[in-house]
Amino acid sequence: MKRVPSIANRLAWTQLGVTLLWSLAVSMAVWLTVREEVGELLDDTLREAAHIMAPSFSGPVLPPPVAKTSERSDSYAWQVVAHAPGGGAAQVLAQSTMAPDAPFQQTPTAGFADCADWRVYGAALGQEGRMLYVAQLQKEQVEASLEASFNAALATLAVSLLAHLWLRARTVRELSPLTRLSDRLSQHDLLAPGATLGPAERAELAPVHSAIDALAEQLGRRMANERAFSAHAAHSLRTPLAGIDAQLAVALREAPPELQARLQRVRSATSRLQRVVAALLALFRSGVEVQRSVIDLPALLTRLPVDGLTVSTEPTHAVVGDVDLLSAALLNLLDNAVRHGATSLHITTPAPGVLRLQDNGPGVDEAQRLALQAAVAGASLETHTGLGLILASLVARAHGGHLNLPPAEHGFVVELQLMDVPHV
Repeated sequence: MKRVPSIANRLAWTQLGVTLLWSLAVSMAVWLTVREEVGELLDDTLREAAHIMAPSFSGPVLPPPVAKTSERSDSYAWQVVAHAPGGGAAQVLAQSTMAPDAPFQQTPTAGFADCADWRVYGAALGQEGRMLYVAQLQKEQVEASLEASFNAALATLAVSLLAHLWLRARTVRELSPLTRLSDRLSQHDLLAPGATLGPAERAELAPVHSAIDALAEQLGRRMANERAFSAHAAHSLRTPLAGIDAQLAVALREAPPELQARLQRVRSATSRLQRVVAALLALFRSGVEVQRSVIDLPALLTRLPVDGLTVSTEPTHAVVGDVDLLSAALLNLLDNAVRHGATSLHITTPAPGVLRLQDNGPGVDEAQRLALQAAVAGASLETHTGLGLILASLVARAHGGHLNLPPAEHGFVVELQLMDVPHV
């Protein structure tokens, strides 16, 4: 029943994958946006620098040349260029230390332009043909854009991962009522009298509780009807079977010798059918509940004679269980042993509440044993397991245990565990 934790884990991993993809997408978008914004900001810086510097170079007399100093900008430069009318050669009138000797532009160019390794902004100085060019190295722009974009994308990714951790913790918290409900369901007996889950832990789980309680009530009514029908059918069959057996006994005494063997086989089949009906009556009696008591195993076996089978017992531990259900299970297991060629069967109690039956029949190979064990574990009546093993398994389950078919060197072994003992 504990499937909610695995759903929570899958949901958490799904959220992580979605968060990572979303974070990468958002980070890429932030990267591109910041890169664009940083580029515009750097361009604005060039424009503002040109507007601030332009008044100094607008007069007829230029400022003195810039001195060559060790303290200079490695990424910014400027030039004052005089462009001759008619497209003649341009002349650099003044420049900064890092500016190239050749003019940034050969023709008057206002606004932004890319020139060699520079990002250039040109502003007219008011005199014909004179331009102020302020420039920044393009690699500096790229580095600044990448650094700002990377930091912004990294911050976005970190925030997204923190959001994922918060969402995961929130998801676990929101699913915890389902986990506790799963634990309650794993211990909840739907067919127990008055079975109910009680009030829901969360308001949104109230319909689930109501649906489960309604299902339990419906199953209880259906099981009660089926048990009542099975008990009635078994009672109805037991009386005519007893009459048939009595008539066969009389016929055996009066029949000629050549017919007695055939009549004896018919009577044996009738006896076996009586045992099956008795087992069904015990197992499916209306309102069945396990009535536990200490069972005297040797005394019980004396009341379960099976023709053609010698039964011995060596109880070393107490057996506590429902005597009627256990009688039905043992009767069918003993009958199974005879039908599969066994002539003797030994019963031991290797542990409290465990009955071990081992016969001297031919047994089964390992593949058959594993197939029988799987069929018994599923309690499937659609397989060729046999009614005896299925009934015995149902009796063990009614006691809270299970039926196990361990490997054996000789014969066939059945372990009937009447309490919740883990499989060996």
